[in-house]
Amino acid sequence: MKKSLYPLFLILYCSILQGQEPDRVIRGIFDDALTDRTAYGNLEYLCKKTAGRLDGSPASYKAVEFTRDALKKAGADTVWLQEVTVPHWVRGTERCTVVSSSKGKKDLKVAALGLSSGTDAAGIEAKVIEVHNFDELKTLGKDKIEGKIVFFNRPVNNKLINSFEGYGSAVDQRVSGASEASAYGASAVIVRSVTQFTDDYPHTGVLHYRDGVKKIPAVAVSTIGADLLSDWLKNDPALRVRLVSTCKTLQDTLSYNVIGELRGTAETAEYITVGGHLDAWDICEGAHDDGGGCVQAIETIRLLRNSGVKLKRSVRAVMFMNEEMSSTGGRAYAAEASKIGEKHYAAIESDRGVMSPRGFTFDADSSRLEKLQSLSRYFAPFDIRDFDRGGGGSDIGPLKALGALQIGYIPDVQRYFAYHHSANDTFEEVNIRELQMGSASMASLVYLLDLLHY
Repeated sequence: MKKSLYPLFLILYCSILQGQEPDRVIRGIFDDALTDRTAYGNLEYLCKKTAGRLDGSPASYKAVEFTRDALKKAGADTVWLQEVTVPHWVRGTERCTVVSSSKGKKDLKVAALGLSSGTDAAGIEAKVIEVHNFDELKTLGKDKIEGKIVFFNRPVNNKLINSFEGYGSAVDQRVSGASEASAYGASAVIVRSVTQFTDDYPHTGVLHYRDGVKKIPAVAVSTIGADLLSDWLKNDPALRVRLVSTCKTLQDTLSYNVIGELRGTAETAEYITVGGHLDAWDICEGAHDDGGGCVQAIETIRLLRNSGVKLKRSVRAVMFMNEEMSSTGGRAYAAEASKIGEKHYAAIESDRGVMSPRGFTFDADSSRLEKLQSLSRYFAPFDIRDFDRGGGGSDIGPLKALGALQIGYIPDVQRYFAYHHSANDTFEEVNIRELQMGSASMASLVYLLDLLHY
């Protein structure tokens, strides 16, 4: 027998001893997922009844209560809330208007960046200077930047096939642009939305202020607005903009991770965690980011319960709170696990949207990865074929220190950044079969991981 086939033989041998046939069990999981609308209904509720569930908001607490109830209905043996300290940032009034230019006045679609400081009700009026990277700021220097509104207009690199790599090519100006511009005396920043798509939706996201610099207001402008502003600046460098953004940061508050557990049969408890983040930006319904990942985790519990298989390891579905701002939910979960000495075997995160499943990434060395890749044959009938080396996700990342294998759920992500952090991320943009296929994929992988020994 070839060495690479040994893990498959071991899985099959162990599953026969337990009265299971992996192909039959997995087929049953997919049949159940594809003929049941529970996950789709759960997602509709999250999107329509708890839209804008940013940390500390009334919608976020409503989402906590709903997902706790959904986990109970899914068949979890135990469901509980885990306290998490979260930031409490509130969006106010926001407007961005070209008030003085040779082409007249123009309102631009903007959204304040998360954790940004705000303006007063009158706002800031100033000239605008366009830059594309931090080196340009340094070259211009304080003399040319002080008092102006810096406009970061570097687009995503659309030549990169992996849309997340494209996102990474431009996101630094959103995360750090305010601090970089403030160091040269800028009064505020406007950042081109980090998306591959040309639309009139501003795409928000968190920023981080560097210690020692003044906190200045920061907003994202839609890509259509960014192109217009850039064109007008070419003809009128003296153009002026009035920016109003009355957002503010309140005192940190208390929220919760929502956890549901399906207990395994082994005497010595080991855990497989599957999860998404429950918080979503306040300007959207949070369907793809990340309501879909949450309902897929809940559905994993329902599908495994319905399958009738007896898992040795306990499975936890976790709705992590506060991924978008500062990821305290993931850290709180891992800290509690470490404190009580839990053994975490593996963790799967779904936070790349809920388009058609393509496979999974594994943070594993070559030997371990080969064994995990051998599982791909069970997914081939469902056209799920990509089992590659890669990361897991920010919420499960802290579990790596406890030995948990990091796994990322990977759907087709070419459309993802049309929705990401924008008002376009709605329930209507989710296809039920893509959601169902992803749920079945995750449940099937959990089942196979429970059989796998390495």
